[in-house]
Amino acid sequence: MKKVVIAFDSFKGSLTSKEACEAAACGVKSSETDWHFELKPIADGGEGTMETVVDALGGEMIELRVSGPLNDRVSARYGICGDTAVIEVAQACGLTLIPELKRDPENTTTFGVGEMITDAMDKGCRKFKIGLGGTATNDAGIGMLRALGYRFYDSKGEETGLRAKAIGQIRKIDLSNVDCRLHECEFVIACDVKNPLYGPDGASFVFGAQKGADRNMQQRLDEALKSFAEIVSKISVKDYSTVPGAGAAGGLGFAFISLLNASLVSGIEMVLDTIGFKSSLDDCDLVITGEGKIDFQTAMGKAPSGVLKMARHSGIPVIAVGGSVDSAAIPDLLKAGFKAIFSIVPSPVTMEEAMKKDIAEKNLKQTIGQIFRVLG
Repeated sequence: MKKVVIAFDSFKGSLTSKEACEAAACGVKSSETDWHFELKPIADGGEGTMETVVDALGGEMIELRVSGPLNDRVSARYGICGDTAVIEVAQACGLTLIPELKRDPENTTTFGVGEMITDAMDKGCRKFKIGLGGTATNDAGIGMLRALGYRFYDSKGEETGLRAKAIGQIRKIDLSNVDCRLHECEFVIACDVKNPLYGPDGASFVFGAQKGADRNMQQRLDEALKSFAEIVSKISVKDYSTVPGAGAAGGLGFAFISLLNASLVSGIEMVLDTIGFKSSLDDCDLVITGEGKIDFQTAMGKAPSGVLKMARHSGIPVIAVGGSVDSAAIPDLLKAGFKAIFSIVPSPVTMEEAMKKDIAEKNLKQTIGQIFRVLG
């Protein structure tokens, strides 16, 4: 009997990663072949990572009220698996929490992220797996750090605010009230962007516009981030501002690596390691992976590329299946190592129709069934 590992990321707007894997499994069954399967829902560190990891490890979800990006109260969730907390920062400071007309990164904060970390420490967690991305913030993590006990003072010795507009005022950082439990903690940060903290490729200029910043605000934020990095370098010994990923999530990456001794890793690599994907490849003959859209970005750090990398290392062929496939990208994807690329859409249809959950489920099941009938 042959074994296939089914490892899908979500089909955003249609199927969760778990639902996609289950639909694919039904397709394998429908082929009436002698293949048996193992399901490994995956994510790349962004939306859906928390549920995927907690589900895989049999953890529990925690819901609490925290400060949102505008410092109002919002509901946020994170997962606990033993002594490990799994957090998506967007739960507390995500762009989707602010209506488009109210987006203003100078007035947003990551304070709620610090509240989530504190709550997890209260519940005994000392290991953290944190997904960066999708934030409305550009505060270099000062809000989060403030919630964890860091204090920031201006040139007059007065405490600054916790929103991004306060960054440029900071002249001194006081560590005397920092939560001592942080020294016991290990932070692994899922981060797939390579941007430094500031400069033309930094957080403000690359991501500021989508968060509501015009060019003048981007300039102000960038100058503030540079100033803050200089202050932090005096207590962290090293300048972390140029480390690839420091500019992730509006500078949250910088806060984690410079002051919380975090390590930055690829999102998909973190997920695959956490769910024990490598051990699933034992005695495996084939891997089926995919996501909602397969294009040039697929081979550049997205979930299927991580699956491909690990499977190829074990000499196992990988087939990619997507809700839609950019045909121009197929030659490059095959060159990258995918054995074959398939779209689940069988005929011309509107995007709205193709993305309906029942339609996507049916098409995925049917496509996988056809593949395995050929494989026999």
